[in-house]
Amino acid sequence: MRVLAMAGSLRAASINAAFCRAAARLAPADLSISVYPGLGDLPLFNPDREIDPPPSVRHLRQSVRQADALLIASPEYAHGVSGIMKNALDWLVSDEGFVGKPVALVNTSPRAHHAYDALRETLLTMSAVMVEGASRDIALLGACVTEDAMVNSGEVAESIRHIGEALRVYLLSPEWPGPSGKTR
Repeated sequence: MRVLAMAGSLRAASINAAFCRAAARLAPADLSISVYPGLGDLPLFNPDREIDPPPSVRHLRQSVRQADALLIASPEYAHGVSGIMKNALDWLVSDEGFVGKPVALVNTSPRAHHAYDALRETLLTMSAVMVEGASRDIALLGACVTEDAMVNSGEVAESIRHIGEALRVYLLSPEWPGPSGKTR
């Protein structure tokens, strides 16, 4: 089972990117989580370019299509969704490969709920399937802000493992039709 993780920050020391990498390290054995590296390569969304999108957009869309589920962690900027995440979702909004895609949405700063709420609304509008058991708040402020700190923190690592396990259980459940869209 393949999960594509997307962090909504380009900052080198991004807590959300560190979370995605930690999730990849702590994933159940039969769940492969890869972190998408190219959100910063996407041009600003322009509907006129959808007929013949640039290679970076085609790569994003193909990566999403090939994933069984998405894991999204994004910061909040000025009570809103980060520009990089919103831009990526705008490029995906008309792509059939996104429709019905299971998504785990993680908020790494529970005090900042505006972006989480807005992302959830956007994803539901785009016909994503929110995996409720894998969508949660994890407080990562303070000392636990690096990938290694997250992996080595018992409580945080357990929360991250729970997200991976909840995705795994959902992808194995009869309620998920699978990548072909056919009920198992």
